[in-house]
Amino acid sequence: GKTQFKVVIKALSPKEVTRIYTPWPLDRNDGTFLMRYRMYGSVTKGLKIEILYGDQHVAQSPYILKGPVYHEYCDCPEEDPEIWQNSMSCPSQEPQITKDFISFPTVDLQRMLKEIPAKFSQSRGAIVHYTILHNHIYRRSLGKYTDFKMFSDEMFLSLARKVRLPDVEFYLNVGDWPVEHRKANDTPGPIPVISWCGSVDSRDIVLPTYDVTHSTLETLRGVTNDLLSIQGNTGPFWENKTERALFRGRDSREERLHLVKLSKENPELLDAGITGYFFFREKEKELGKVQLMGFFDFFKYKYQVNVDGTVAAYRFPYLLLGDSLILKQDSQYYEHFYIGLKPWKHYVPVKRNLEDLLEKIKWAKENDEEARKIAKEGQLMARELLQPHRFYCYYYKVLQEYAKRQASKPEIRDGMELVPQPDDRDSACSCHRKKPLREDL
Repeated sequence: GKTQFKVVIKALSPKEVTRIYTPWPLDRNDGTFLMRYRMYGSVTKGLKIEILYGDQHVAQSPYILKGPVYHEYCDCPEEDPEIWQNSMSCPSQEPQITKDFISFPTVDLQRMLKEIPAKFSQSRGAIVHYTILHNHIYRRSLGKYTDFKMFSDEMFLSLARKVRLPDVEFYLNVGDWPVEHRKANDTPGPIPVISWCGSVDSRDIVLPTYDVTHSTLETLRGVTNDLLSIQGNTGPFWENKTERALFRGRDSREERLHLVKLSKENPELLDAGITGYFFFREKEKELGKVQLMGFFDFFKYKYQVNVDGTVAAYRFPYLLLGDSLILKQDSQYYEHFYIGLKPWKHYVPVKRNLEDLLEKIKWAKENDEEARKIAKEGQLMARELLQPHRFYCYYYKVLQEYAKRQASKPEIRDGMELVPQPDDRDSACSCHRKKPLREDL
């Protein structure tokens, strides 16, 4: 209705004052609301969360979040990982992590130190060598295409402020493509390189992409499309959406050009356009270029076409969180959460060469109720798999599983530098967790 809920978040103790930014709740149009907030200071006693409709408390308001509660940049890790995992409601198993580590019963650091710099850093030049020791993060870059390490730095630092990390030494591939293609029974066998994207013919260990990671860390700060704001901006109700499929994107794969041709021939079914040319510049004259479109406007359309970019299209999680039906191209590439999705339950599969795309759009138009149901199932599954705490849990679990398998102790190698925690001048941060005694460390 016209009257919005009001959410007030404040320190539980009247003696504590802290600044907390709380924008309006996001209405997910299905009777549920999402509330985001960002703290600019910590509280020791806890937070009081009041949900008011007019001036009346609703549901079980007020809610009490017992303290201490720390702001994002407060470096105050929980020393006991089990306590942290329980308080984060981390799942006990992540099927993709279990699958990724099958090829690696042990991690031979000595072999990796010899092989990875020689094998991967020259040709691809996008490998970063990390060591986490005593909850400090050290790294060195191998190759010149390692700028995206700022995203991994950001996540490892954020995680280390929240929980004590295991001592680990690993190589992270910050390029687009997975890099380890040897099979388990090859000689020599594969080595565990960590990447943001996997493929059916590679053995890389997959982390959540830099894109969803950054979107989560920067919620209410530097990004406009975070995984939460999307959920409150899913366009008109299903019956009022435009009954066509939409695609917008760069020319990073030939099938995307094919989409534009299909769109020109079948404008009543498909609206596809290329927003920027880089790989196929000679095609711009023939196919034309369209204006960039605000992401929330995508959801004015009932159907979304998801086609790979250079690897998996990293917009897929954002599209899933909308309430349009996803028509997803068959792909050899996957992100960490795809394992939880099923075709025809959470999305409609489309052949690699897109030859059945128009047929699938027609199917959706003729089977509106079923299309709507699949869109809803996909959205609900994405809401579960793509919650911010699940990313933290996932990163932690990968480091934990990796640490268990290390055959030798991690070390700070020549050329590594400390990645410092951001300084905390903006907001006071005093730690109230119990610190272990020196001799326990």
